Amino acid sequence: MKKIYLDNASTTAIRPEVVHEMTRIMLEEYGNPSSTHSIGRSSKSIIELSRKAIAKTINASAAEIIFTSSATEANNWILRSAIKDLKVTRIITCKMEHHAVLLAVQHLEREFEIDVDYVNVNKDGTIDLTHLVSLMAQEGKTLVSLMHVNNETGVILDLERVSMLCKENNVLFHSDTVQSIGKIAIDLKTTAVDFLVGTAHKFHGPKGVGFAYLKKNCGIQPLFFGGEQEKGLRAGTEAVHQIAGMAKALTMAYENLGEEMTTISDLKQYLINTVLEAFPAATFNGGTNGIPTILNVSLPFPKEKIALILFELDMKGVAVSRASACQSGSVQPSHVLIEMLSQEELDKPNVRVSLSHYNTKEDIDGLISCLKMIK
Repeated sequence: MKKIYLDNASTTAIRPEVVHEMTRIMLEEYGNPSSTHSIGRSSKSIIELSRKAIAKTINASAAEIIFTSSATEANNWILRSAIKDLKVTRIITCKMEHHAVLLAVQHLEREFEIDVDYVNVNKDGTIDLTHLVSLMAQEGKTLVSLMHVNNETGVILDLERVSMLCKENNVLFHSDTVQSIGKIAIDLKTTAVDFLVGTAHKFHGPKGVGFAYLKKNCGIQPLFFGGEQEKGLRAGTEAVHQIAGMAKALTMAYENLGEEMTTISDLKQYLINTVLEAFPAATFNGGTNGIPTILNVSLPFPKEKIALILFELDMKGVAVSRASACQSGSVQPSHVLIEMLSQEELDKPNVRVSLSHYNTKEDIDGLISCLKMIK
């Protein structure tokens, strides 16, 4: 049975070039980058070259990139330090954020008794910017935390506009850019974001490594202690091969951005057309104009299919999701769709189809064929 992988928002296949680079480093560059001898210095050089390469892709300085184990770690670190070290007393966020932000904010609210405000969401999944501005106008040192691309609907936040609004209102701006890094051009010289995060496995790199962008002189302090690695901000011996793999993957993503995003955009349009041809009553949560890699579809199937649809697709060799991979076992509506849809709309089974340049029209045909059998 041919496997059809359409869950790239959860994780992506590693590029062969990245595997090759990581394998070479694991075999040849085994030194501890904190060691002062030549073998250690060689590993340290790989890390610093990787840091420069990643910084270049988003037009940041190398000193502003700190390596972490994941975007979840980076998000938690930034949010906690903003309260403890930067003396933030209020966070403005949205109930559609990834749980790495949403649950962290809820915990910090209880722990530090800070104020948390949730910006309103429009029915199409976009942020109500008028409401956001009214929230930012209130008193208290404030951090805005809004994701660039929603991981379930693909809806894109106008990062440049929100960053300008934050600057005008003298508030800090943190963005979870996990679904946009490597897929959308980001220029931090023209977009005034204070903090953003990425993780390699979303752009065809290895799992277990991510990074935080911390604007120069931002004042963020370490989350934990034990060593002077990462400029004293992130203790622990660096995973040299993973860091190099992440840099290689992100560099390749931006080198091939135009060609690969055109391919994916064409596939998404083909997906939209074939879904509507097969199921004319289908609807697209968040619309069809979001990032090319993600499409969230509500299908005109009976409610009782909700619990079985992913299982039946999996049995037929098709991998898709209903929500974030972190919630994939739940049959309850995702917290994202709850903010957007009526109860009647939530009663319809939905699937998130997420694409990469490795997908083909045959993959989409296979998905549609399997969905027809389920109905």
